[in-house]
Amino acid sequence: MSVTDAPVPPAVQREVRLAARPDGELTARHFVIAEVPVPRPGPGQVLVRTRVMAVTAAMRTQMTGVPLPMPSFVPGKALWGSAVGEVVEAPDGGFTPGDLVHHPCGWREFAAVEVERVRRLAPDALPTPAAHLSQGATAWGALRRAAEVRPGDTVFITGAAGGVGSLAGQIARRLGAGRIVGSTGTADKAARLRAELGYDDTVVRGAGPIERQLRRAAPDGIDVLLDTVGGEQLCAALAVARPDARFALVGALSSQLGGNGGVAAPVELDAGLIITRRVALRGFGLHAHPDLPQEWTAEFARGLRNGSLVFPHALLQGIEQAPRALCELTQGRHIGAVLVAL
Repeated sequence: MSVTDAPVPPAVQREVRLAARPDGELTARHFVIAEVPVPRPGPGQVLVRTRVMAVTAAMRTQMTGVPLPMPSFVPGKALWGSAVGEVVEAPDGGFTPGDLVHHPCGWREFAAVEVERVRRLAPDALPTPAAHLSQGATAWGALRRAAEVRPGDTVFITGAAGGVGSLAGQIARRLGAGRIVGSTGTADKAARLRAELGYDDTVVRGAGPIERQLRRAAPDGIDVLLDTVGGEQLCAALAVARPDARFALVGALSSQLGGNGGVAAPVELDAGLIITRRVALRGFGLHAHPDLPQEWTAEFARGLRNGSLVFPHALLQGIEQAPRALCELTQGRHIGAVLVAL
């Protein structure tokens, strides 16, 4: 994808709508692809053509209608999410047709977006514009700012094959971690984590108690947890935590990808262990750190260009593949980010 002179937009476009709230496994029947007029940008808006969009586990939660800290998707209406595209029309100035931008209105081919929600991207900032949709900024911020990884630390990363985890192992190594352990759902994924993505050892969900596997993989305990899962894995991490361990909690996949797709992830933790081992638990969200995307982009660019970082991702072609992409993500079919090129 490259930035060129922006073409004249067509009269109609396709968008993906939520057909019905899922109750159980997410399938294609929960989506509908509709043809609608291409919107005209109003005052303070730009018209953007989407080139590539991301799907994430949080989108499954947004479909449920349960109370969330962000808006939920509405049946009969188009979904939305992080995307990269190019400006087609910019009537109020500030942007120029052809500008490469990040915007929050994926799941449609064209979007009229308020200028304050559009972020200009340098065309040569990353080797490919799709890399702007990595979840590395979350992993970078959680490990560097929340958990403060130190040289020699033993780090445990849950959901290590996901969009965050597939970069987190590499980032932990970059920050000086001495041993890195990741959890995942299959033996095949575990082998790839060890061979390609910076992990020294792995814990496989369903291959026995998580705590027992983690004690084998980290016999001296862990100093840092980056948790995207919660549940049994969070409890196991606490059980093997070393004194003054730092936990950064960024997701609750054990709930988000479950049958109900909820956001709540209740878990019973041993307060005695937290107190006696002085374990620091900190929730981390990228929205509270608006400077992080730019910081991460610079770090990511260096790593991609010198080969010290890789960007694991699956790229499906065509907006009609977006429902399949999200369904496959919830089924754990891919390693890394899941993206759709339009």
